Amino acid sequence: MAGVDRRALILKAATQSFAQFGYKATTMDLVAKIANVGKGTIYTFFKTKEDLFDEIVRKALHELKSVLDEGLHEGEPFFDNLFRVLGALLEFRSDHELFIKLQQEVRDIGTAKALDGTHRLEGLVLEYLQRHIETGVANGEIKPCDPEIVSYAMLKMYVALTTDWNKTHATPLNKTQIQDHLMLFFADGLRGG
Repeated sequence: MAGVDRRALILKAATQSFAQFGYKATTMDLVAKIANVGKGTIYTFFKTKEDLFDEIVRKALHELKSVLDEGLHEGEPFFDNLFRVLGALLEFRSDHELFIKLQQEVRDIGTAKALDGTHRLEGLVLEYLQRHIETGVANGEIKPCDPEIVSYAMLKMYVALTTDWNKTHATPLNKTQIQDHLMLFFADGLRGG
């Protein structure tokens, strides 16, 4: 394995394992098997499974922040930026099997570390939305409001319309329907006068 970046190999294998089996079922032995390295090699880079998991979540959050940053276009209307950012979030969530598996594990088992990972993801998005709302208020695009509450409500409604809806309805909402309903619930109440 000369010339191989073993740390990157381990991170890739661990990401695959956490995404496929969840946090609880992933072991260092499993990661070593997937990476085709000895378990001791993993411990050279990561002291515990928790350290390995934290590094993967940190890396994924960094990627998410980049995706969200790309969604904001300076000088464009508040709601155009909002929908672009929320759309980017939806694509990120569907492209990252890790977060889908963690959400399932939280729902089915309640693993504390999986819950921590999903909270960190949600916290980043809420912080991002809150700053965007504060800017919208400062620019007079939306009326004064509590950005923390509004960002929370927006995210929860977006998740409800994009994910939760599909669990109880045969036909998923399309992007236009989701945007129209977010506008119905938020734009008319937030748009500055």
